[in-house]
Amino acid sequence: MAISSRGGHWIELLRLREAFSDQDVTYVTTVPEYRTMVEGCKFQVVTEASRDTKFRMAIMAFQVLWILLRIRPAVIVTTGAAPGFIAIWLGKRLGIRTLWVDSIANAEELSMSGQLAAKHADTILTQWEHLSSDRIQYHGAIV
Repeated sequence: MAISSRGGHWIELLRLREAFSDQDVTYVTTVPEYRTMVEGCKFQVVTEASRDTKFRMAIMAFQVLWILLRIRPAVIVTTGAAPGFIAIWLGKRLGIRTLWVDSIANAEELSMSGQLAAKHADTILTQWEHLSSDRIQYHGAIV
């Protein structure tokens, strides 16, 4: 499963598509119109939410859980933000392998969601070499 919120997170996720070319991927995001960007692939939509919209965040969490239980992905890949963190958090509790790719927009430190996800994800990637550490890996940028 490949999941992200709208905008730059989604664009960065799409830049990883080639890595998934021989996989059965379900794309998940918050914008129904993005379906046309992944034609021929499975596609699901969840509610747009942020830390400022707690009720909507709860709805989104239930939607992500429902998707995870239905499709049972072997791996969750995300570029953030809220839907990605929720998927990482829930996925770990369901025994699913998880990969967080932090946004290239965060050059000084991991994003807030990335910092939270780093406590739960199996693998965390940064797009900035100076942010790498024993736990956070750098393999280049996806832009």
